[in-house]
Amino acid sequence: MPAKPKWAQIADHVREQIASGQLSPGDKLPSTAEMRAEYGVSAGVVRHAILVLQMERLVHGVHGLGVFVADRDDAAGS
Repeated sequence: MPAKPKWAQIADHVREQIASGQLSPGDKLPSTAEMRAEYGVSAGVVRHAILVLQMERLVHGVHGLGVFVADRDDAAGS
């Protein structure tokens, strides 16, 4: 079985942090540069992971400020 793509591994890790309460609604995710350094990947890989999480309504981006964990009500309201 092929290894899971890096973007999926990052998305899984953030999902786990949200589910465990390590990241709470309103918390800011690390910057793209910080995540690149932490996971050893390109900015495009980080952006792909964030895009997937945004489509799942787990996080939302605020232009110029960063990416934040969505309120649980927002995530449940799909």
